[in-house]
Amino acid sequence: MQTRQLGKTDLHLSVIGFGAWALGGGDYEFGWGTQDDRDSIRAIHGALDVGVNWIDTAPVYGLGRSEEVVGRAVQGIRGEVLIATKCSLVWDGDGKISNSLKRDSIVREAEESLRRLQTDYIDLYQIHWPAPDEDIEEAWEALVELKESGKIRYPAVSNFNAEQLDQVSPIHAVASLQPPYSMFRRDVEAEILPYCRDNSIGVVAYSPMQNGLLTGKFSAERAAELPEDDFRSRSPYFNSPQLEINLATVEKLQEIAQSAGHTTAQLALAWVLRRSEVTSAITGTRKPEQIKETAAAADWTLDTETIETITTLLDDRENRIANSSS
Repeated sequence: MQTRQLGKTDLHLSVIGFGAWALGGGDYEFGWGTQDDRDSIRAIHGALDVGVNWIDTAPVYGLGRSEEVVGRAVQGIRGEVLIATKCSLVWDGDGKISNSLKRDSIVREAEESLRRLQTDYIDLYQIHWPAPDEDIEEAWEALVELKESGKIRYPAVSNFNAEQLDQVSPIHAVASLQPPYSMFRRDVEAEILPYCRDNSIGVVAYSPMQNGLLTGKFSAERAAELPEDDFRSRSPYFNSPQLEINLATVEKLQEIAQSAGHTTAQLALAWVLRRSEVTSAITGTRKPEQIKETAAAADWTLDTETIETITTLLDDRENRIANSSS
């Protein structure tokens, strides 16, 4: 699988990254429903077998569970895998999640992540959410301290806007930004991607398949059957009036993908990776057969005509959604 350099760092990430959000299961606010840890570990090993070289996780995914599973999966092969995790979302004894960017909290989170991951360093350490805004600089300074102590290799951010990137960059270079980016969520194209390009900041896009909606395997019936412990059951993407419009668009995308001998999921990934600013697209994976399918997107370059056709479809979708809510 091809790799791309992450910003100014010496990290070269496979263009498909392993997303470990769903490995946290469903026993918390942002869960994905029941998940078998054995499937999770097989999925990670399956990803490594097809050339994926990095894993993205976070403490909040399953309230520590995802990191623990990743740590178990990479035992004995830690040096062959790049690990990215995050900080700033913490929880109490009742599992209630809150934001914290205080220095002591960040340092404590890093220590707990190192323990769960069973490693003595983290390759890419990201501020998960820039909230509260007034503490962003304190948190960024804490990440710089962690780098200087050797506990992380590169400090990075997630869900930051251009102004927030400007705020922290004078303190220390930002290795990468992790924004949401998919066919159904294109807002980063206007400002964020050009900003990262101009400032040599890597981009690792999350939810390129819009939480599974762009796999081509969803239906209205399946959406209606999503369990309460799957956060997607509460997402506007998976509920009326958006759901019907989204599914109609996916059906047309599926025709484009099939005519090229690919799957809809591969098309969704190839579309995100068409942008030179994007270093890697993170694919959420729960079973080994899923990553084998999506990895094939790494070698698919979309031609201009296909991109233009897709853009027209996506513009039409956005107009229909806007009209449905007016």
